[in-house]
Amino acid sequence: MSDALQVELLGTSGCHLCEVAEKLVRRIAPPLGAKVTLLDIAESDELVEQFGMTIPVLRHTNGKTLGWPFDEQTLIHWLESL
Repeated sequence: MSDALQVELLGTSGCHLCEVAEKLVRRIAPPLGAKVTLLDIAESDELVEQFGMTIPVLRHTNGKTLGWPFDEQTLIHWLESL
């Protein structure tokens, strides 16, 4: 896996599941060489339309996504597959 691996965690303020996912992602992703950017879908009508009912969602620039629910092992597998 490249050190330059970047993923986005799509969520929004006040979303409990987004907070749970963020804690998990921030603990797992950096040791695997992934940088995580938080993206609030409320700032984009397009993102709200696309992900409003499915957040939290992890997204890579290649278009690959990982939707909630995911656990530690699923997250590790997904990151290693990028």
